[in-house]
Amino acid sequence: MSSIPTSISERLATGELIAAIAQDAANKEVLMMAWMNQEALAKTLDTKRATYWSRSRNSLWIKGETSGHFQEILSLTYDCDSDCILLQVKQVGAACHTGERSCFHREVAM
Repeated sequence: MSSIPTSISERLATGELIAAIAQDAANKEVLMMAWMNQEALAKTLDTKRATYWSRSRNSLWIKGETSGHFQEILSLTYDCDSDCILLQVKQVGAACHTGERSCFHREVAM
C-alpha cells in the first residue's frame, strides 16, 4: 500500500473505517458518502473504480457492480486528520441506491 499516505495506512491497519465522500469532478455536486477499509481503498486505487466497505453486508462492494452506475476515480484527496477521503469521480448513472443522482436530495427546512 505504498501509494496510500502513512497516516491513513496506520488508521486502516487497526481495522478502522474511513469516511469516503464521492463528489462529481465536473460540477462538484456531493453524490454520496460511504465507508472504506484498507482493502476497499487499495482496490479503489488499483482499479480506479470506487470500492467501498458495506457495514450492513460486512463485505466489499464495487459501486455499480450490480446497477451499472459506476464511479470512475479521477482524483483522491484526504483531510487534515486523515480520517476522511474525498473522491473526485466521473459518475455513470445515479449515485444513490434510490435512483436519485445524489444521496443528498432531502432538504431540511431552516
